[in-house]
Amino acid sequence: MNERIPNRLAPSKELSERFSRQKRLGTGPEMALRRELHARGLRYRVQHRIEGLPRRRADIVFTRRKVAVFVDGCFWHACPDHCVVPMANREWWLWKFSTNRARDRDTDEKLIGLDWTVIRIWEHEQTRDAADRVEMILRSLGT
Repeated sequence: MNERIPNRLAPSKELSERFSRQKRLGTGPEMALRRELHARGLRYRVQHRIEGLPRRRADIVFTRRKVAVFVDGCFWHACPDHCVVPMANREWWLWKFSTNRARDRDTDEKLIGLDWTVIRIWEHEQTRDAADRVEMILRSLGT
């Protein structure tokens, strides 16, 4: 990523504080999915380091079956249906979303190269539907 980082104006103190308060781990959609998977008898690890994937962790990991689940926020991961690019510092935000998406693709490619199955779930997805998808993939991989 040798791309030039666009200039941006410093955010207001209020905006900066609001962003700093946002959860990065254990978000509402992630916790709902974890509760649903646990209720179905599925056991997993949370924020588990994966050998061969330095400095990155999956939200939910099924180590024996080598399945990594990511619950992606609509804003930070630029959901095509729900992400609204802020008008202030628009060029910087477009760059930020682009680098986030590139990192996600790189993570997926590295995990696939390590023989892992990657599941990406948008935060807006219904919890039961997301859990159904995870459970179906786990079943297809066997015990």
